[in-house]
Amino acid sequence: MKTHRAPAHEFESLKEQAQALVTATADVAESKVVEARKRLTRAIAAGKETWEDIQEGTIARAKAADEVIRDHPYQSLGVAFAVGALVGFLWRGRD
Repeated sequence: MKTHRAPAHEFESLKEQAQALVTATADVAESKVVEARKRLTRAIAAGKETWEDIQEGTIARAKAADEVIRDHPYQSLGVAFAVGALVGFLWRGRD
């Protein structure tokens, strides 16, 4: 049975494996390998930057949602109740 890992752990594992590959091929001087290592290093850097952007965006959206909920607590409860009731109604209809 496969366990689901958090995306942060998966990205970190992929990054570590890619860096290990770059390190393992450091002594190979063939032009194709050198070029592949350069591309892989660039891809690692780009992936890290993208991951950081995603994290920052997620944090910003969570803070915005928190602010809306704090500014409108009763409306937020009403919306949460309505969504829960709708999901319950739809779920019940499946049985």
